[in-house]
Amino acid sequence: MGELLREWREHRRLSQLELSIQADISTRHLSFVETGRSKPTPEMILRLGEHLDVPLRERNTLLLAGGYAPAYPHHGMDEPELASVRAALRQVLTGHLPYPALVINRWWELVDANSAISVFLDGCAPELLEPPINVLRLSLHSDGMAPRIANLPQWRAHLLTQLHKRAEAIGDQRLRELHEELSGLPGGLAVAPKHTDVVLPLRYRLGTRELSFFSISAAVGTATDVTVEELHIEAFYPADPATAEILRGL
Repeated sequence: MGELLREWREHRRLSQLELSIQADISTRHLSFVETGRSKPTPEMILRLGEHLDVPLRERNTLLLAGGYAPAYPHHGMDEPELASVRAALRQVLTGHLPYPALVINRWWELVDANSAISVFLDGCAPELLEPPINVLRLSLHSDGMAPRIANLPQWRAHLLTQLHKRAEAIGDQRLRELHEELSGLPGGLAVAPKHTDVVLPLRYRLGTRELSFFSISAAVGTATDVTVEELHIEAFYPADPATAEILRGL
């Protein structure tokens, strides 16, 4: 447990002194915990995990490594305990129509989506649409959305940057491997957005028309369940009036 704690502290670029001040414990005690000379209580582990902004999944791992039971539940999306969360997410997705919106998990796998997401799926290879659908792979693969993304180099650079940031922030090896895989896909070199641009749009070809979107990401702010904490809503909005009119007409 001490080794894991030290890894998280170093990952957050904090000294023992800085963490001990934040968590209101002595530097000596923190040092003893990290070297295994002192066995922390579960309350101490949770306090340190909170100050280090450790994800709930990894806080459970710290507790297990310390010889304690996990503190945070981890329910499946289809279990009764998450019925209210499922209903709330579905309400958000439905209320966002006629614009696309989807729910993804920690690894950018599709959990749910509204019917407008179909504008992105036409022409994608069936094997990329088999569950679990990885949204990033679907977006950047040459058999997926990539051939219809008009500004693929820019959008690819944006997605890879977001993936790298999340992989490093939560220390997830699976995300690092996904980043390595997707970085090897063709897509060209990105050109920096113009200084006059407000957002980087996703410019997507739908037949002979071009749609332009920007996206907003949201999460459940008070999650105490591992599954719920890892969910994100990605909502797409029209970046110009023409896109809004096309989507309303579909």
